[in-house]
Amino acid sequence: MNNIAIRVENLSKQYHIGRRQESYKTLRDTIADSFVAPFRKAGKLLHGHAAGAAELDQSIWALEDVSFNVKQGEVVGIIGRNGAGKSTLLKILSRITEPTKGSAEIRGRVGSLLEVGTGFHQELTGRENIYLNGAILGMTRGEISRKFDEIVAFAEVEKFIDTPVKHYSSGMYLRLAFAVAAHLEPEILIVDEVLAVGDASFQKKCLNKMQDIGRSGRTVLFVSHNILSIGRLCERIILLKDGKIVMDGPPITVVSSYLSEGTQKRAHREWNELGNAPGDQTVRLCAVRMRTEEGSVADTVLTNQSFCLEMEYEVLQPGNWLVPNFNLYNDEGMKIFTTLDIDPEWRQRPRPAGRYISAALIPANLLSDGEIFVHAAMMTPQPFVARFIEDNAISFRVVDDMDPDSARGDWTKYIGGAVRPLLKWTTTYSAEESVKNS
Repeated sequence: MNNIAIRVENLSKQYHIGRRQESYKTLRDTIADSFVAPFRKAGKLLHGHAAGAAELDQSIWALEDVSFNVKQGEVVGIIGRNGAGKSTLLKILSRITEPTKGSAEIRGRVGSLLEVGTGFHQELTGRENIYLNGAILGMTRGEISRKFDEIVAFAEVEKFIDTPVKHYSSGMYLRLAFAVAAHLEPEILIVDEVLAVGDASFQKKCLNKMQDIGRSGRTVLFVSHNILSIGRLCERIILLKDGKIVMDGPPITVVSSYLSEGTQKRAHREWNELGNAPGDQTVRLCAVRMRTEEGSVADTVLTNQSFCLEMEYEVLQPGNWLVPNFNLYNDEGMKIFTTLDIDPEWRQRPRPAGRYISAALIPANLLSDGEIFVHAAMMTPQPFVARFIEDNAISFRVVDDMDPDSARGDWTKYIGGAVRPLLKWTTTYSAEESVKNS
């Protein structure tokens, strides 16, 4: 198939525990090694056999029988917990590490962002490092010169561009390193955790740049622990576990599986022993759930889908006016809104003893994408008594599926804010007024 940019077949990588592994080398390391190699070789002849006998002969497989294809222009994310084999895979694809078995075929010019800042020389200025690092990454001097102003503006280091980078703050250093690498124009871009650099503002800037690269028709392979970012950037995600592919598919499906792995459903919490449940002698909390439009309990909902928050509780003493309520917070700790039970059947009415389920319907196109934390509470208004307040009773994730008919419209970049309502817009136009004013 001519449209395949990356073809990986039965790829495996074995490491031997206790043996010194070959580390990633910068250009300067390679040059330095060429001078000391003759002396190192002589030392190995004298001491090699004795040292080798002491090595452990245990091994682990960082990757095992991994196979997948990436089409030209496809943006693919790779996720997995620490030790899953993500970075090993990218190093093999970037020709930094050789596989033990299998093959990895790359068709096209490759740019890699595996270790941000690699190739920077502390004694050189920012300007000099741009040209040095650009050359290491495969750019000609003319290409670097044409992109120089754009790189400097992106990194926001104009005032310090002729200062040696050893005097840069860590944030300035990382911004410049990413700016140089991100402004390459390879056919295939391989990226490892670049969105971890800098402050929150610059991370958003990095994400927007990565989205621009993806929309330009270039092939992108992207590893990140930032699930929200990788879900927004990629159209397909591969999940690695213990060096093997366990899932390969749409972001919402793979991310949901990854987040729920090894844990109970975060969007469903129960208290089975009433005596230990939140509450008092009047009422006790039994369960809190998030249900999708279809009625199933789930950890993930799309921005353009409605869902329901349920509170199940046991009224132990009759005759009290009770108001169930939910408080929703986003992953930045911002309170999004409070919703209280206004069901007319029970407003200002004393409740008899028994089991209740109160549900609040949250409409589609209201919440922005991100992690949502739900605090469940019960109060008596007059006189005011807080019967229970259960912080972070449940949590779930709202995922943006990039639907152009949602509140996002035709805007494809990052949208901030805690809510994203779908509002009605109208536009008026008068051809006659246009002619009069011309």
